[in-house]
Amino acid sequence: MEHRDWVLLETLYNEQNITKTAELLYISQPALTYRLQQLEKEFNVKIVNRGRRGIQFTPQGEYLVKYAREMLLQLQSTKQFLLSMDDNVTGILRLGVSGSIAAYKLPNLLKKFLHKFPNVEVKVITNLSSELVHSVYKQDVHVGMIRGDYNWADEKHLLQEEHICIVSKKKIELTDLPNLPRITFKTDMSLQNSIDYWWQEHYKQPPTISMEVDRMETCKEMALNELGYAILPMIVLDGQEELFKITLTNKFGEPLYRRSWMIYRKESLDIKLIRTFVEFVKQQNISDLARKI
Repeated sequence: MEHRDWVLLETLYNEQNITKTAELLYISQPALTYRLQQLEKEFNVKIVNRGRRGIQFTPQGEYLVKYAREMLLQLQSTKQFLLSMDDNVTGILRLGVSGSIAAYKLPNLLKKFLHKFPNVEVKVITNLSSELVHSVYKQDVHVGMIRGDYNWADEKHLLQEEHICIVSKKKIELTDLPNLPRITFKTDMSLQNSIDYWWQEHYKQPPTISMEVDRMETCKEMALNELGYAILPMIVLDGQEELFKITLTNKFGEPLYRRSWMIYRKESLDIKLIRTFVEFVKQQNISDLARKI
């Protein structure tokens, strides 16, 4: 197999469509089909099955895709390591970032980093923090910026801690919460568990859920329009002075925090670009990368 074959297999697996794959790789469909047939002859296996609904990879084909991805990552890491031997900081930096950090903290951080290191190209993917942990482990991304406390055995750095708050357009009392309409949002299990555990510590009856929305920002806007109260981390409440806030505390009166972490593989620090970015982030005050709350 050659480099072009690795790219072909990965792209075809991602697209599950020969026509789309040929377009993305700037080759003709007959050329793509011929190369696929040659690979099947080389390994003496069936890589894909073709049907009315498109193509489906065989178990042997999926194994070859896994191999292709590993080879592409290894080649990219080798190139970056060779580049890191130079004095200049250059190359492609792959970041996996939670949606909230990407929206509220990352733009200013990257602006400052790229101003200092203009020869770097940054690629960013956003995902749930739980998925990003796996992405860093598999080295699909170099550095992860996640929210919540996850079981990560390799290197990590605390970016910030923020309060979790009850928010409402009007002043409300904690004792009234079970009877007031609450707006919830889809989030990762780390934050959801923290909120649920806090509720169970303080109330014997379930909350009165009036709305379930997809994002924290939508939830905040609903609260701003007096449609109920919400429980939100402070990252989304930047500049919202008009909202009434109560900080969540446990039964001992201690504030509950939502933590953000930078995680990475220790071995990746051998690459100068990654080491430079990690050191740069450690020198920043992440809390100051957005307007003061």
